Amino acid sequence: MQFTAYDTEGFFDEMFQATGQPRRGAAALVQQINALPAGELLRHQRAAEQALLHMGITFNVYGDEAGTERIFPFDILPRIVRAHDWTLIERGLRQRIQALNLFLDDIYQQQRIVKDGVVPEFVIHSAKCFLTPCVGLRPPRGIWCHITGTDLVRDRDGQIYVLEDNLRCPSGVSYVLENRQVLKRTFPQVFAASHVRPVDDYPSRLLDTLQYLAPDYISSPTVVVLTPGVHNSAYFEHAFLAQQMGVELVEGRDLVVVNGFVCMRTTKGLQRIDVIYRRLDDDFLDPQTFRPDSMLGVPGLFEVYQDGRVALANATGTGVADDKVVYAYVPKIIRYYLNEDILLPNVPTYVCWDDTERQHVLANLDTLVVKAANESGGYGMLIGPHASVAERQEFA
Repeated sequence: MQFTAYDTEGFFDEMFQATGQPRRGAAALVQQINALPAGELLRHQRAAEQALLHMGITFNVYGDEAGTERIFPFDILPRIVRAHDWTLIERGLRQRIQALNLFLDDIYQQQRIVKDGVVPEFVIHSAKCFLTPCVGLRPPRGIWCHITGTDLVRDRDGQIYVLEDNLRCPSGVSYVLENRQVLKRTFPQVFAASHVRPVDDYPSRLLDTLQYLAPDYISSPTVVVLTPGVHNSAYFEHAFLAQQMGVELVEGRDLVVVNGFVCMRTTKGLQRIDVIYRRLDDDFLDPQTFRPDSMLGVPGLFEVYQDGRVALANATGTGVADDKVVYAYVPKIIRYYLNEDILLPNVPTYVCWDDTERQHVLANLDTLVVKAANESGGYGMLIGPHASVAERQEFA
């Protein structure tokens, strides 16, 4: 890993500067790697991948004809986030999530932000994940979004941006936790001389958060993780978090509404459930309120939730706050509710219902990424720099 000159090709390298020298904070890691015998780094990489395989750390790929299960990608070289950068990230995410929670509470109640002309009404009501049944809903403790997965990127100069908010059923934290353990076992010298902040308290902090939501402040609430089942792409994570928190992993068929409460079927009879960490989308939660053809949810669950006799994390209806058009308004949302400037800026974004911005997008398709407002998972998206002329013309 020796460089005299280094062309980053317009990207930000997390470890090396353009001069070839390690970035501040990465020097100790580079020194450790350079001290390894030839081929040793590759051996560590293969050992780590073998460990992941034996531990069953996998994810499912929909539509993959070669097989549905894959080992989660693992890089033996860790990404170093300096304490200074992390402080900014933490402050920026706290600000953003607080504002989005206030936004959710407002749009399902008084819609002051719409009446004051900050966010157009049609932006809210055209959002696929704005759920009319949630109008007037008061989630436990007034919290809509308890767990958030925020995608971050850097530009070529190192500026950190928020690429996307995920406020419905964000996944991925189990891989962070397990990858950290694998790295510590296969490459312990990386940690020996570094003051790396721990992440292994996440399951206990998650459980504390879920227990806090229990109706009537029950002192020892029953918490479950609700999964769509083994074929879901994040099933490993569902099982992992349930095991780490010491709670039951259940499917919709394991739960039933009886006398106005959600109960779990057990060998000893029905047991009341107080908090559900749900890992399936709103549409499938309750066939009586949302999709009537859902076989994954619990009939009558939403009514119990509305009545405050069970807590859900995240709350239903949170998806409107991670809508791709609403994303463009997040700086204004933060200013409106918190009277603060945004700390972690959005990626420059253009909304194509605006004539001027649409013309800019069409004129610069070769340099932009265009996403359909009501799609997710990569559907309806054009990556301009990687698309052919014909693909861009068809998309336009």
